[in-house]
Amino acid sequence: MRSATDNRGLMMKVIALLSLTLTLAACGPLTMTIGAPGDQRLQTTVIENHAGGNRVAIIDLSGLIYNGNKPALLRQGENPVNLLQEKLEKARTDEKVKAVILRLNTPGGTVTASDMMYREVMRFKTRTHKPVIALMMDITASGGYYLACASDEMIAYPTTVVGSIGVIVQTISFKGAMNKIGIDAEAITSGPNKDVGSPLVKMTDEHRAILRSLVDDFYNRFVDIVRQARPEIPADQFARITDGRVFSGEDALKVGLVDRVGDIHDAFEAAKTRAGIRNADLVIYHRPLEYVGSVYAQSSVSSGNAGTQINLAQFNFAESLNDSSAGFYYLWDPTIPFTR
Repeated sequence: MRSATDNRGLMMKVIALLSLTLTLAACGPLTMTIGAPGDQRLQTTVIENHAGGNRVAIIDLSGLIYNGNKPALLRQGENPVNLLQEKLEKARTDEKVKAVILRLNTPGGTVTASDMMYREVMRFKTRTHKPVIALMMDITASGGYYLACASDEMIAYPTTVVGSIGVIVQTISFKGAMNKIGIDAEAITSGPNKDVGSPLVKMTDEHRAILRSLVDDFYNRFVDIVRQARPEIPADQFARITDGRVFSGEDALKVGLVDRVGDIHDAFEAAKTRAGIRNADLVIYHRPLEYVGSVYAQSSVSSGNAGTQINLAQFNFAESLNDSSAGFYYLWDPTIPFTR
């Protein structure tokens, strides 16, 4: 057992290491490797063994959807698009895997990354003919729902937040405040619309129309995807259901956004039924050294919810919109309004 003196010494070493890291980073690019990274190829862990010879694979997707590395301390974080494709490829090449459960817990993300993931799942289905069941956890909204539309069946918990079918581009202007304190910003542009969305200028009607046109285009693409995936939604209700509002899992079932209310065990049974098999082992893909103890385990690397935390010094790197690039989003965020 460590003494109080040992613990204080360890804390001081951690703080000193982080201070040195931040100091060096200010001088230029910094690369630091702690230990050998080793083989980081995905591993397969059986979490329910039914001795059937077949497998159903759980693929987790949690946190914001964007095409970039998620924040991590002293290491390179995962790219959600890359990780999804990597897991789909592993499920494709494993002849024992007969179906996939896509377990979603995400408020969405960027327009393009959401579409990239959707296309990867559709491509997986076309190449393998293996069914995909979307299981919605706490939140499957906006870009998360866009991705779920690639599945063969959607299952939500009764308490899942579902929907938020819409597009947002968030802009902000500091022009008024800058004028009050005597600061004037002037950009030399190649054309009158080059500075659309700049926080240093007041948005003009022309600028607003340009952004509105893009939002409408991306929104129409979204609702077309939903129409293809949910043709049973009555035409006279479709516009209301896809106006950006969110539903509970139970209400989503009533309006036709999901196929049933259930849990992981229902998703497992649905996957086996659609694959035409009676028995199968349930497996999860994960990076080496990640502990997977039960069907409810989710990869800490892929989840992206808690971010990186060092308890001794209380350094936290939580994921937020600030970690991803500016742009257009299929995203549910209760703190900001949707433009469509």
